Parts: sequence; structure tokens; C-alpha cells
Amino acid sequence: MFNRCPWAGDDPLYIEYHDREWGVSVHDDGKLFEMLILEGAQAGLSWITILKKRENYRRAFDNFQVEKVAGYEKEKIEELLQDPGIIRNRRKIEAAVKNARAFLVVQKEFGSFAKYIWQFVGYKRKENSWQTLEDVPTKTKESEAMSRDLQKRGFSFVGPVICYSFMQAVGMVNDHLVDCFRYQEV
Repeated sequence: MFNRCPWAGDDPLYIEYHDREWGVSVHDDGKLFEMLILEGAQAGLSWITILKKRENYRRAFDNFQVEKVAGYEKEKIEELLQDPGIIRNRRKIEAAVKNARAFLVVQKEFGSFAKYIWQFVGYKRKENSWQTLEDVPTKTKESEAMSRDLQKRGFSFVGPVICYSFMQAVGMVNDHLVDCFRYQEV
């Protein structure tokens, strides 16, 4: 038997996410865009709620093709507001479109969103060594700096806590607990 981070619980979807995805370093802009939008959608909700709707989000948001999402007009936003498979929150849906447009500007300026976003950890994953869930912060100076810069560039739903969750999800930080079997693997 092996240990895993206790937040994964016993839900098979959560376990799969923990064991295969969470904390793995991501440098692909498409995947980074998806996670940025999903983390914003999660604001005020549990992550399992978003994981259960993830395939619906992929369908509804054209597999997170940033150029397509950036081109969404009012009609598409109204259509998304009627989709029971996603979180039907106008501010979050409008933020996804706004963020897609800002994402494209960042890509043009930096060559890739990955090059831009990884600067907040010095282009190298930060290895933490947390013993308990209580040790893991909800935000850090890096996530606060990321949040400020993203907001300055026109992004929404990117507060410091959302940014830190994003950093954890895409492996900018290794926040697996030290006794978790994934700690050494990622």
C-alpha cells in the first residue's frame, strides 16, 4: 500500500487526477489555457465539481482552442449560459473569453504563454516539502505577483489563491506531501 495526498479522498475521478496529472509540469500552451479557465471556473466551488464537468467544458469551449474562445461573441456566451454541463455563471464565462484574448496577447509578446507564466518561479518548479495539508499555503508571494501581473494584462478570475491552485495543478510547484507516492515521481 502507498500513501497519497489526503485531499484526493476516495473518489475515483479525484484519485485519477491526483495520480496522473496534479503537480506534473506543463509547458504546453493549450493545456495551460485549459487549466487557467478551469481554475477560474472553480472559484467558490470544489475542484471535484469542475473535474466532473471537465469533459463538458472541453466540448462547450471547443477543446479550449484559445483562438476560437477569443472569438466568442454575445450569441456564443448566451449559448454557454444555457449549457447545463458547465457552470452557468455569466462573469466566469465572460472572463474565459476575456482571458483567451489576453492569452493571445501574452503569446505574441513572449512567444508562448508558458514562457511568460513560468517566469514567476524562475523557469523551474519549486520543490516544497510539506508534511501535512495544513502546511500547504493557499497563496504565496509568487502567486500574488502572478495575479497582479495577469490582472494588469486584462485577465479576470486570477486572484492569488486561484493562481496558486493553478501553479499546483500545472506543476509550477510540487505540493504533494512528502509521504505521498507522487512526491518523488513528479
